[in-house]
Amino acid sequence: MTAGTATSAVCGNWAARFGRPPRVTFVAWRDLAHPQAGGSEFVVDHLAGGLVDRGYDVTLLAGGPTSRHDYATWSTGGTYDQYLRAPYVFRRRVGRTDVVVDIENGIPFWAPVWQRAPVVCLVHHVHTEQWAMQFPRPLAAAGRWLESWVMPRAYRRAEFVAVSRSTARALEEIGVAAGSITIIEMGAAPLGTLGERAPEPRFLVLGRLVPHKRVELALRAWPAVRARTGGTLVIAGDGPELERLEAIAPEGVEFTGYVSEERKARELGAAWLLVHPAHHEGWGTVVMEAAAAGVPTVGFDVEGVRDSVDPGVTGLLVADESAFVEAWVRLATDAELRMRMSQAARARAATFTWPRALDAFEVVLDRALTRGHRQPRGVSAGACR
Repeated sequence: MTAGTATSAVCGNWAARFGRPPRVTFVAWRDLAHPQAGGSEFVVDHLAGGLVDRGYDVTLLAGGPTSRHDYATWSTGGTYDQYLRAPYVFRRRVGRTDVVVDIENGIPFWAPVWQRAPVVCLVHHVHTEQWAMQFPRPLAAAGRWLESWVMPRAYRRAEFVAVSRSTARALEEIGVAAGSITIIEMGAAPLGTLGERAPEPRFLVLGRLVPHKRVELALRAWPAVRARTGGTLVIAGDGPELERLEAIAPEGVEFTGYVSEERKARELGAAWLLVHPAHHEGWGTVVMEAAAAGVPTVGFDVEGVRDSVDPGVTGLLVADESAFVEAWVRLATDAELRMRMSQAARARAATFTWPRALDAFEVVLDRALTRGHRQPRGVSAGACR
């Protein structure tokens, strides 16, 4: 536990029952140190670190590379072999835990199969259509089957955390019981010193460059937008799509590659709009980061994005590419509308705090612990900080 923090009520009651801090083990695909880390890793780090601050004994098992944190971190291997190595690393480095938080990124780690502690399955989004975007047909079919048929049955006794209402609905559609799902919309990222708003139009695409982000739609729309607005389109982020996108980019596009937190804050401060053409999201971490910086979003009315954007209030969401161009131009050329949405976005982002998310997550942990262990005397299942 870090200096200046206090044990929460839930943690304290279970610590009294166990005679030690309750042990929570996260099993995740990547650590925040991974060069392709994104929103999922950011969420895991804030949950794990927040639980340490509340008195829990936390361990993270994740695919390498890993780095040092306020919680113990162990590498489980590479991109794919980690799914086979995770049980071995768990037995060697953890041994026993009180609850496992299994991070499902397409497929989970099957924690109910190889250990006996209660499980919380944290799901950012169901990958149904994404499988075909990233894998050959046979592998995509196998992935869909594992996620949509095997996973709901293997985790039938687990608690589920969905990061948005869209994700909760998708989980129900593949057979996860509604009563086992808790929706926790995660906190907005704390921002560094923001740069000054650019005097000329500056539009920002921010995030990992992977197929389901559909950055090519922004590039395709940009010549028509630029003809009416002028300015620069900035593509901030790295990923496997970078070279392909650079090759098809029209004039007036700037690629930054990997961005540090400091550079990200500068870009958000300078941006007039966040341009977000993703096919789907779990929650839309970058949308909320932009909102916290007072940057409204132009995007598509798709799962996850419709949860993180309040349409017509903090941004504009559309159904097709032609409407995407028109919404982008409208918000770029209407300074009064842009200012109104900027203020609304900042106000909304301020309501999504990490203490709020951690309170809700502790309720789920408490319920999982109660299911797996005898209830401590005098503790209610809904107790929270």
